[in-house]
Amino acid sequence: MQYQAPYDHRGGSYMGNANWGGYPYGAMMHPAPEPVPYIEHQQAVTVKNDVNLKKETLKLAADASNPGKFSVNFTFDANVAGRMTVMFFAKEGEDCKLTPMKENMQPSVTVPFEQGTGQKFQQPPGSGISFFMFEESELLHVGEAGIYPLAVKAEAFPANSNDGSQNTQITLAVFEKENEEYHVRVVKQILWVNGMRYELQEIYGIRNSVNNNSVGTSDAGKDCVICLTEPQDTTVLPCRHMCMCNSCAKVLRCQTNRCPICRQSIERLLEIKVNNSTNE
Repeated sequence: MQYQAPYDHRGGSYMGNANWGGYPYGAMMHPAPEPVPYIEHQQAVTVKNDVNLKKETLKLAADASNPGKFSVNFTFDANVAGRMTVMFFAKEGEDCKLTPMKENMQPSVTVPFEQGTGQKFQQPPGSGISFFMFEESELLHVGEAGIYPLAVKAEAFPANSNDGSQNTQITLAVFEKENEEYHVRVVKQILWVNGMRYELQEIYGIRNSVNNNSVGTSDAGKDCVICLTEPQDTTVLPCRHMCMCNSCAKVLRCQTNRCPICRQSIERLLEIKVNNSTNE
C-alpha cells in the first residue's frame, strides 16, 4: 500500500530527511570565506649604530659621598669616541633634540667616552638625583607634555665625518618604586642616524638566529615554526615574533592574518637577514 507523503505547509512536499521541516531541497549554500587582509612584506634596512647603551644594565646606585643622592650607571659599547649626557625630566623635540625641563633643580651632566666595548658608565659624584625634591607622580610616569623622568643621550662622533654629524642613541626611562626603593624602567630607545629617527624594538627570537652559528645544529627555537627546516628570518609586526622563514611567510600572508605564535593580527611582515659570521 502506498501512502501519500506528508505535506509541509511551510514550503514543499516531504522528499526525504534532507527536507524535513520545510527547508528547500538541494545543496546548502555556504557564504564565501572572507578574503585575508593584505599584509605588507618588507625587508629590513641595516642601520649602523656606533654607540649602544645596553638597556637591561641601566640602574641606580647610591652616591656614597653624597647621602640622599642616587647616580645612574650602565654598560655601553662604542665603535668610536663620543659623549654621554644624563638628563632628568627631559622632553624630546624635533630632530631628536632633548630639552631638560628642570635644569635649575637637577642639572644635566655630560661625560666624554672613548672607543671600546663593555664600558661602564657612572655619573660623577654629586651629580645624581635627590628623589625627595620631586613629587612621586613626576618620577613614576611620563608627563602629559611628554616629559620623561630620565633621559640618557649617547652621541658618537665618527672620525671620517666631514660635516660634523653624529650617530645618537637616546634612552628614555621612568622610575619605579618597590619596597621604598626606586628603580629604573626603560620606556623606549631612539636612534638618530643621518637625519632619520628610528625607534628601537625588541625582536622576540632574534637571539636564536644570531646564535645559530654551527652547521647542522638542531637546537629548538632556531628553525621556522611552520616548515621546521629553514632558519627563522621573518618577524611578525606588531607582536615582534621572529618565528618564520621567508618562504613560509609568503605563503602564510595569503592564507591568514594571524601570528603563528600568539594569534595576534598581523599588520606587516619584516624580513631580517642576520649575519652569523663570527668574524664580525
